[in-house]
Amino acid sequence: MKKTRSALLTALVVFFISCKEKQTHGITAQQIVDKSIDACGGDLYRTSDISFDFRGMIYVKENANGQKILKRIQKNDSLDIVDLKTSKGFERYIDGELIATPDSLANLYGNSINSVHYFAYLPYGLNDPAVNKEYLGDIKIHENNYHKIRVTFSQENGGDDFDDVYLYWFNTKTFKPDYLAYEFHVNGGGMRFREAYNERVVSGIRFVDYRNYKPKASSSSINEIDHLFMNGELELLSEIALKDVVVSPGNYN
Repeated sequence: MKKTRSALLTALVVFFISCKEKQTHGITAQQIVDKSIDACGGDLYRTSDISFDFRGMIYVKENANGQKILKRIQKNDSLDIVDLKTSKGFERYIDGELIATPDSLANLYGNSINSVHYFAYLPYGLNDPAVNKEYLGDIKIHENNYHKIRVTFSQENGGDDFDDVYLYWFNTKTFKPDYLAYEFHVNGGGMRFREAYNERVVSGIRFVDYRNYKPKASSSSINEIDHLFMNGELELLSEIALKDVVVSPGNYN
Protein backbone atom coordinates (compact mmCIF):
# COMPACT_ATOMS: atom_id res chain seq x y z
CA MET A 1 0.00 0.00 0.00
CA LYS A 2 2.85 2.40 0.89
CA LYS A 3 4.49 1.72 -2.48
CA THR A 4 1.20 2.41 -4.23
CA ARG A 5 0.71 5.71 -2.37
CA SER A 6 4.31 6.69 -3.10
CA ALA A 7 3.89 5.93 -6.78
CA LEU A 8 0.61 7.88 -6.88
CA LEU A 9 2.20 10.87 -5.12
CA THR A 10 5.11 10.82 -7.56
CA ALA A 11 2.70 10.70 -10.52
CA LEU A 12 0.72 13.64 -9.13
CA VAL A 13 3.90 15.71 -8.65
CA VAL A 14 5.02 14.97 -12.21
CA PHE A 15 1.54 15.86 -13.48
CA PHE A 16 1.44 19.24 -11.72
CA ILE A 17 4.98 20.08 -12.81
CA SER A 18 4.06 19.18 -16.37
CA CYS A 19 0.94 21.37 -16.23
CA LYS A 20 2.97 24.26 -14.85
CA GLU A 21 5.54 23.92 -17.62
CA LYS A 22 2.81 23.91 -20.26
CA GLN A 23 1.30 27.07 -18.80
CA THR A 24 4.67 28.79 -18.53
CA HIS A 25 6.06 27.59 -21.85
CA GLY A 26 2.86 27.27 -23.85
CA ILE A 27 4.63 28.82 -26.84
CA THR A 28 8.09 28.06 -28.12
CA ALA A 29 10.83 30.42 -29.21
CA GLN A 30 10.46 29.18 -32.79
CA GLN A 31 6.71 29.84 -32.78
CA ILE A 32 7.27 33.37 -31.46
CA VAL A 33 9.81 34.15 -34.16
CA ASP A 34 7.58 32.68 -36.89
CA LYS A 35 4.64 34.80 -35.70
CA SER A 36 6.87 37.87 -35.56
CA ILE A 37 8.12 37.41 -39.11
CA ASP A 38 4.55 36.96 -40.34
CA ALA A 39 3.45 40.12 -38.50
CA CYS A 40 6.32 42.23 -39.84
CA GLY A 41 6.44 41.27 -43.51
CA GLY A 42 6.52 37.51 -43.97
CA ASP A 43 7.63 36.27 -47.36
CA LEU A 44 7.98 39.85 -48.67
CA TYR A 45 11.38 40.02 -46.94
CA ARG A 46 12.61 37.23 -49.20
CA THR A 47 11.03 38.27 -52.48
CA SER A 48 11.27 42.07 -52.40
CA ASP A 49 14.02 44.40 -53.53
CA ILE A 50 14.76 46.97 -50.81
CA SER A 51 16.84 50.13 -50.67
CA PHE A 52 17.45 52.74 -47.97
CA ASP A 53 19.82 55.51 -46.95
CA PHE A 54 21.86 54.93 -43.81
CA ARG A 55 24.32 57.59 -42.67
CA GLY A 56 24.85 58.98 -46.14
CA MET A 57 25.28 55.65 -47.95
CA ILE A 58 22.72 53.73 -49.98
CA TYR A 59 22.09 50.10 -49.08
CA VAL A 60 20.33 47.81 -51.54
CA LYS A 61 19.07 44.23 -51.32
CA GLU A 62 18.29 42.61 -54.65
CA ASN A 63 17.15 39.17 -55.73
CA ALA A 64 18.64 37.83 -58.95
CA ASN A 65 17.32 34.41 -59.95
CA GLY A 66 17.00 33.32 -56.34
CA GLN A 67 20.36 34.73 -55.24
CA LYS A 68 20.46 37.49 -52.64
CA ILE A 69 22.76 40.41 -53.44
CA LEU A 70 23.59 43.02 -50.79
CA LYS A 71 25.02 46.37 -51.90
CA ARG A 72 26.48 49.48 -50.31
CA ILE A 73 26.81 52.52 -52.58
CA GLN A 74 28.95 55.57 -51.80
CA LYS A 75 28.89 58.57 -54.09
CA ASN A 76 30.88 61.78 -53.97
CA ASP A 77 32.06 64.40 -56.45
CA SER A 78 34.82 62.26 -57.92
CA LEU A 79 34.11 58.59 -57.17
CA ASP A 80 31.28 56.07 -57.19
CA ILE A 81 32.08 53.10 -54.94
CA VAL A 82 29.80 50.06 -55.06
CA ASP A 83 30.43 47.20 -52.64
CA LEU A 84 28.72 43.85 -53.26
CA LYS A 85 28.21 40.99 -50.80
CA THR A 86 26.89 37.70 -52.20
CA SER A 87 27.16 34.02 -51.31
CA LYS A 88 30.33 33.98 -53.41
CA GLY A 89 32.06 36.67 -51.36
CA PHE A 90 32.83 40.39 -51.54
CA GLU A 91 33.55 42.63 -54.53
CA ARG A 92 34.30 46.35 -54.79
CA TYR A 93 33.72 48.46 -57.90
CA ILE A 94 35.05 52.00 -58.31
CA ASP A 95 33.49 53.92 -61.18
CA GLY A 96 32.29 50.62 -62.59
CA GLU A 97 35.69 48.89 -62.50
CA LEU A 98 36.31 45.83 -60.32
CA ILE A 99 39.07 46.54 -57.80
CA ALA A 100 41.27 43.92 -56.13
CA THR A 101 40.58 43.96 -52.38
CA PRO A 102 42.84 42.28 -49.78
CA ASP A 103 41.13 39.44 -47.93
CA SER A 104 41.31 41.27 -44.60
CA LEU A 105 39.53 44.34 -45.98
CA ALA A 106 37.06 42.25 -47.99
CA ASN A 107 36.07 40.43 -44.81
CA LEU A 108 35.75 43.71 -42.88
CA TYR A 109 33.67 45.44 -45.55
CA GLY A 110 31.52 42.36 -46.14
CA ASN A 111 30.71 42.01 -42.44
CA SER A 112 29.84 45.70 -42.21
CA ILE A 113 27.41 45.49 -45.14
CA ASN A 114 25.84 42.33 -43.79
CA SER A 115 25.38 43.86 -40.33
CA VAL A 116 23.48 46.92 -41.59
CA HIS A 117 21.17 44.81 -43.75
CA TYR A 118 20.67 42.27 -40.94
CA PHE A 119 19.38 44.84 -38.45
CA ALA A 120 17.26 46.58 -41.09
CA TYR A 121 15.24 43.43 -41.84
CA LEU A 122 14.74 42.05 -38.35
CA PRO A 123 13.09 39.78 -37.35
CA TYR A 124 13.51 38.00 -40.70
CA GLY A 125 17.14 36.93 -40.10
CA LEU A 126 16.20 35.04 -36.93
CA ASN A 127 15.30 31.98 -38.99
CA ASP A 128 18.74 31.68 -40.59
CA PRO A 129 20.16 28.13 -40.34
CA ALA A 130 22.92 29.04 -37.82
CA VAL A 131 20.51 30.69 -35.34
CA ASN A 132 19.75 28.95 -32.03
CA LYS A 133 16.75 30.28 -30.09
CA GLU A 134 15.85 29.82 -26.42
CA TYR A 135 12.70 31.08 -24.71
CA LEU A 136 13.51 32.81 -21.41
CA GLY A 137 9.98 33.65 -20.28
CA ASP A 138 7.85 36.80 -20.08
CA ILE A 139 8.80 40.22 -18.74
CA LYS A 140 7.00 43.55 -18.48
CA ILE A 141 8.75 46.62 -19.90
CA HIS A 142 6.93 49.85 -19.20
CA GLU A 143 3.25 49.05 -19.86
CA ASN A 144 3.68 46.08 -22.22
CA ASN A 145 4.40 42.39 -21.76
CA TYR A 146 7.14 40.72 -23.79
CA HIS A 147 8.41 37.27 -24.69
CA LYS A 148 12.15 37.29 -23.98
CA ILE A 149 14.27 35.15 -26.30
CA ARG A 150 17.99 34.43 -26.24
CA VAL A 151 19.74 33.94 -29.58
CA THR A 152 23.12 32.32 -30.12
CA PHE A 153 24.83 31.10 -33.28
CA SER A 154 26.38 27.84 -34.36
CA GLN A 155 30.01 28.12 -35.40
CA GLU A 156 29.20 26.59 -38.80
CA ASN A 157 27.61 29.28 -40.98
CA GLY A 158 27.52 31.59 -37.96
CA GLY A 159 29.99 34.11 -39.34
CA ASP A 160 33.03 35.64 -37.68
CA ASP A 161 30.98 36.79 -34.67
CA PHE A 162 29.28 33.46 -34.00
CA ASP A 163 30.07 33.75 -30.27
CA ASP A 164 28.01 36.94 -29.85
CA VAL A 165 24.84 36.67 -27.75
CA TYR A 166 21.57 38.43 -28.60
CA LEU A 167 18.36 39.00 -26.65
CA TYR A 168 15.03 39.96 -28.21
CA TRP A 169 11.80 41.17 -26.60
CA PHE A 170 8.65 40.39 -28.62
CA ASN A 171 5.39 42.10 -27.69
CA THR A 172 3.03 39.35 -26.48
CA LYS A 173 0.08 40.89 -28.37
CA THR A 174 1.61 42.06 -31.64
CA PHE A 175 4.68 39.75 -31.69
CA LYS A 176 6.75 42.67 -32.98
CA PRO A 177 10.32 42.96 -31.58
CA ASP A 178 10.32 46.31 -29.78
CA TYR A 179 13.70 45.83 -28.07
CA LEU A 180 16.91 43.93 -28.68
CA ALA A 181 20.31 43.67 -27.03
CA TYR A 182 23.59 42.02 -27.85
CA GLU A 183 26.94 41.24 -26.31
CA PHE A 184 29.94 41.41 -28.66
CA HIS A 185 33.63 40.57 -28.31
CA VAL A 186 35.48 42.47 -31.05
CA ASN A 187 37.33 45.72 -30.31
CA GLY A 188 37.39 45.04 -26.59
CA GLY A 189 33.81 43.82 -26.40
CA GLY A 190 30.75 45.38 -24.87
CA MET A 191 26.95 45.40 -24.78
CA ARG A 192 24.27 47.35 -26.58
CA PHE A 193 20.52 47.75 -26.03
CA ARG A 194 18.27 49.01 -28.81
CA GLU A 195 14.82 50.53 -28.44
CA ALA A 196 12.71 50.58 -31.60
CA TYR A 197 10.84 53.76 -32.57
CA ASN A 198 9.40 55.42 -35.68
CA GLU A 199 7.71 52.23 -36.86
CA ARG A 200 6.36 52.40 -40.41
CA VAL A 201 5.19 49.88 -42.98
CA VAL A 202 6.51 50.22 -46.53
CA SER A 203 4.83 48.04 -49.15
CA GLY A 204 3.92 45.47 -46.50
CA ILE A 205 7.24 45.36 -44.60
CA ARG A 206 7.76 46.87 -41.15
CA PHE A 207 10.78 49.13 -40.66
CA VAL A 208 11.93 50.82 -37.45
CA ASP A 209 14.68 53.11 -36.23
CA TYR A 210 16.56 52.50 -32.98
CA ARG A 211 17.82 54.37 -29.97
CA ASN A 212 21.14 52.72 -29.21
CA TYR A 213 22.22 52.43 -25.55
CA LYS A 214 25.06 50.95 -23.54
CA PRO A 215 25.29 50.14 -19.79
CA LYS A 216 26.78 52.83 -17.58
CA ALA A 217 28.62 50.13 -15.57
CA SER A 218 31.08 47.90 -17.43
CA SER A 219 30.37 45.01 -15.03
CA SER A 220 26.74 44.71 -16.13
CA SER A 221 25.30 41.39 -17.32
CA ILE A 222 23.57 41.01 -20.68
CA ASN A 223 20.88 38.92 -18.96
CA GLU A 224 19.84 41.89 -16.78
CA ILE A 225 20.08 44.62 -19.40
CA ASP A 226 16.29 44.99 -19.63
CA HIS A 227 16.18 45.82 -15.90
CA LEU A 228 19.02 48.31 -16.40
CA PHE A 229 16.97 49.99 -19.12
CA MET A 230 13.89 50.25 -16.92
CA ASN A 231 15.97 51.60 -14.02
CA GLY A 232 17.66 54.31 -16.11
CA GLU A 233 21.09 52.65 -15.91
CA LEU A 234 21.82 52.83 -19.65
CA GLU A 235 23.25 55.79 -21.53
CA LEU A 236 22.19 56.80 -25.03
CA LEU A 237 25.01 56.44 -27.57
CA SER A 238 23.35 57.16 -30.88
CA GLU A 239 20.26 56.88 -33.02
CA ILE A 240 20.13 54.41 -35.88
CA ALA A 241 17.78 55.75 -38.54
CA LEU A 242 16.93 54.48 -42.02
CA LYS A 243 15.89 57.12 -44.56
CA ASP A 244 14.18 56.95 -47.95
CA VAL A 245 13.12 53.30 -47.64
CA VAL A 246 11.89 51.86 -50.95
CA VAL A 247 10.41 48.38 -51.39
CA SER A 248 9.57 46.92 -54.80
CA PRO A 249 8.80 43.43 -56.17
CA GLY A 250 12.01 41.54 -56.77
CA ASN A 251 13.14 39.31 -59.62
CA TYR A 252 12.76 36.16 -57.53
CA ASN A 253 12.32 32.79 -59.27
